[in-house]
Amino acid sequence: MAINNSREPLIQQGWLRAIIFCAAYILVTYIAGFVMAGAFGLAAAGGAKPAADIQTITLLALTLVAIVSVSLTIIFRIYVDRQPVASLGFYQHKHRNDAWVGLLLAIVLLGLGSLILYFAGNLRWTDARFIGSEFFIATVLMLIIAVSEEMVFRGYLLNNLMDSFDKRLALLISALLFTVAHAFNPNLTVLSIINLFLGGLLLGINFIYTRTLWFAIGFHFSWNFLQGYVLGFAVSGLGEDNMLQQQLKGSPVMTGGQFGFEGSIVATGLMLAAIALFYFVYERNSKNLPTF
Repeated sequence: MAINNSREPLIQQGWLRAIIFCAAYILVTYIAGFVMAGAFGLAAAGGAKPAADIQTITLLALTLVAIVSVSLTIIFRIYVDRQPVASLGFYQHKHRNDAWVGLLLAIVLLGLGSLILYFAGNLRWTDARFIGSEFFIATVLMLIIAVSEEMVFRGYLLNNLMDSFDKRLALLISALLFTVAHAFNPNLTVLSIINLFLGGLLLGINFIYTRTLWFAIGFHFSWNFLQGYVLGFAVSGLGEDNMLQQQLKGSPVMTGGQFGFEGSIVATGLMLAAIALFYFVYERNSKNLPTF
C-alpha cells in the first residue's frame, strides 16, 4: 500500500521536523520523569517500603514515559507532518509478517549468546520460578516499551530523516539518537554504548527498505523480554523480576555485567553478523520491495 503524501507537511524539511521533535521529546520525557520522581518522594515520605516502592515507581515511570512518547509522536505525525498515524510504519501489507522474523531473530541471537557464555563458564542459572502476575507485567511492559520506542526512533525520526538524507545516513543518525537516548541508563560502559548503536542499526535496517515497524517491534519486544524476564539479565542497565535466576562469572566485557547482555562483546559480534546478513539480503532484494 502506498503512503498518501498529498498533504504538505507544516515544516518542509524532514531533518528540521526531526530536530523539533527531539527537543519536544526530551522536554516531555523530562517532565514525566520529574512527576514520577515527585511521586517517589511522596511515597517515601509516607513510609512506603523502599524496595517495593522503587520497583513500583520504576514500572510506572517507564509506562508513563511510553504513553507520553506515543502521544507526542501521534500529535507530531498528524499536525506537523500532516500524515496518517499508520504512515509511521503500521500499514497492513505483506511486511507485517516481518514481526515474526524480528521475534525469532532475537531468540536466535540471545540463545546463541547465552550458550556461548554458558559453555565458556561465564553464566549459569541457579534457580527458576514462575509467577503469573510477574509474567503478565513483564509482557505488557516490554510490549509497551517496544511499541513506543519504535514509534519514536524508527517510525518518526528515521522516517523524517529519510525525507532529507540518503537512507543509510538517516539510519546512522537515528541509531546515534537511539544511543544518546539511553546514555543516562545505569551501569553504562563504552562497550554497551557501542552495542546500543549497533542495536539501533539492527532495529532500523528493515525500516529503511520497507518503511514498516513490524520487524523492529517484534525484535525489540522479544529481545527485552527474553533478555530480562526469561534469561535473567539486566535490560539496558535496569533490573527486574526474572523467571531464571542467574550467576555471572568473569569479565563484564564478556558477560555484560550489570548492564545486561547488551554490554557484552558476545552481543557485539552477534549483532554485527546480523546487521551484515540483513543488509546483504535487503540490498539484494531491494528492487522487489515497494516504492514509497
